[in-house]
Amino acid sequence: QVQLVESGGGLAQAGGSLRLSCAASGRTLSSYVMGWFRQAPGKEREFVAAISNTADSTVYADSVKGRFTISRDNAKNTVYLQMNSLKPEDTAVYYCAGDGSMWYSAVVQRESWYDSWGQGTQVTVSS
Repeated sequence: QVQLVESGGGLAQAGGSLRLSCAASGRTLSSYVMGWFRQAPGKEREFVAAISNTADSTVYADSVKGRFTISRDNAKNTVYLQMNSLKPEDTAVYYCAGDGSMWYSAVVQRESWYDSWGQGTQVTVSS
């Protein structure tokens, strides 16, 4: 497993932007499929976005498509989530996750696919 640490969360106004980072240690991220999930108060954790190990494939939840962008810098062992046009309903704890398996666009949207998780970073969007 790889150790993951998220950062970049905080408070933003509706319409604003934040960029989350997920730094890895213990293993190189270059062979890992990476995903972002989020959990709002009182709700189950949900898929946000995922990116293949070479960054040639991405997939997004419909709720964030066109507003969020997932990217990665394997040389820095870091994955990013750029969040634009934020809405109050984006308020949640955001988690990054990694898995060393193959890319399957439908399967990478499942929590159970991932074997490494970060501790989460809080994002709060005010109206």
